[in-house]
Order: sequence, then C-alpha cells, then structure tokens
Amino acid sequence: MEEIVMADEKKKKKIVSADTGEEVAAGSRKKAAKAAAPVGNATGLRIGAIALWVVAIVFEVLALLLVLGKFTIPFLPSIASLIILLVLDLACVIIGSQLWKKANHIKPASEKNKVLFWIWNNMGVIVAAIAFVPFIIIILANKETDKRTKTIAVVAAIIALLIGGVASIDFNPVSAEQLEAAQQAITDDVYWSPFGHVYHTHDDCQALNHSDELTYGTVEQAVAANRTRLCSFCAKRDEITTVVTDGIEVTEDDLVIPEETTDGGNED
Repeated sequence: MEEIVMADEKKKKKIVSADTGEEVAAGSRKKAAKAAAPVGNATGLRIGAIALWVVAIVFEVLALLLVLGKFTIPFLPSIASLIILLVLDLACVIIGSQLWKKANHIKPASEKNKVLFWIWNNMGVIVAAIAFVPFIIIILANKETDKRTKTIAVVAAIIALLIGGVASIDFNPVSAEQLEAAQQAITDDVYWSPFGHVYHTHDDCQALNHSDELTYGTVEQAVAANRTRLCSFCAKRDEITTVVTDGIEVTEDDLVIPEETTDGGNED
C-alpha cells in the first residue's frame, strides 16, 4: 500500500481519467454513478494467451529435438540455439500469462468452486510447468546426451521454469463475487496511484499523500488495472464492510480526514 503520511497540509494532485488518460480538472470530474467504460476484451486476451502458450510448447519441443540431435539451427552453435529456444519458450509463457491475468481481472471466475477457481487463476503457472518440466525430465533420463550439454540444458530449463512460474502467479486474484460486491457498495468513481496496489474512494485519502498523480475511473477499471483491493482507510471512512480490502487494521483514531470533506463526500 502507498506510504502513509499524517500531514496537515493537503497535497495537490494531478488526476487522470482512466477513459482518456488525460488530466482532468478537479471541479470537472464526474461524480455520479456511470456506466463502466470498456476495459478490454477478456475473450480476445484469453485467445491470445492460449496461442502464445501453444507456441511456447512448440519451442519446448524444438529445444528437446535439438538436444537429442534431431534438429539444428543453421549457422548457430547447438548451445546457443538451445538457449535461444528456451528464452523464446519463456517469453511466450510469460506474455501469455500476463494476458490471461488481465482477462481474469476483466471477467473474473466464480469462487464457488475453490478448486476450479484456483486452477483458473493459476493457468499460467500450470503452463509454465508444462513448458519446462517434461523437457527437464526427458533430458535427465536420456543417457546419450553428453554431460556438458545435459547440465546446461537442465540448469537453463530450471531457471526458466522458476522465472516463468513466479511471473505467472496472480498475487491479486479477484473473483466474480468480489467484483460484484464492490460494484454494489461503490457507485462513484474510485482513484488509484501509478505504483499503488489498491483503489481508493477518496482522492484526499491519507494513504495518497505522496502521490502527485492519480487515475480515476470505475471499480471495473481499477480491478482491470490490477488494483483489486479497496484501501482500508477509505473502507473505514465510508463504513464499507462488504468489499475486500488490503487487510490493514484501521481504527477511528488512525483516520485523518480533511476538514472540508468531513461529510464523507468527494471534494468538488
């Protein structure tokens, strides 16, 4: 969460629209509930992710055939060719996983079935395992590959597996139920900073004291931008209890509310 500074003087912030990306004057912002702006096509993102994952498997097969001596890349040493294929494999896995995570934030899965929810949100990790573990096992089991090539191949594949696995984890998964609850509880625009991990219902939230620029938009836009949790300070300030927050325990004594907005509304 953004660094919290208890400051009396309110810092002037640049506020950017999530729809246009352009700066908006504070007095001209729309405050009433509005229809969610398009945040991307989840189906198109999923198709792109699957296509990239298929290409990743192709690179894995080519790398395997190369190590087994059944495939070569002209004008390139075998070790260099192997590294290139594994890097391409890794790139496709990671890019595909980012597309899949983006799609999950646009159209989340239901968490009614915990197992399916976990699988759906960790498809990138599963694909990373498929893209490298069979390669590692086959190479280790192959007795005809020389020791040097086998060592380089296995070590490179393990490193790629670790990088691809970590990069594919969705550390901020959101469910359809969580998104629906947030939409029902929050009808006005929300705000988020360029490097924050939560969204806020107030642009003068104390957790945003170090943020010079904010983006505002709908809850759907915030979640699509990977801000899947509500700020605990804003939740306490608005007495919102049905929306998932960042988990920070906040008491009334912790709140710092500017005098001009003590009525709980957004500043004009």
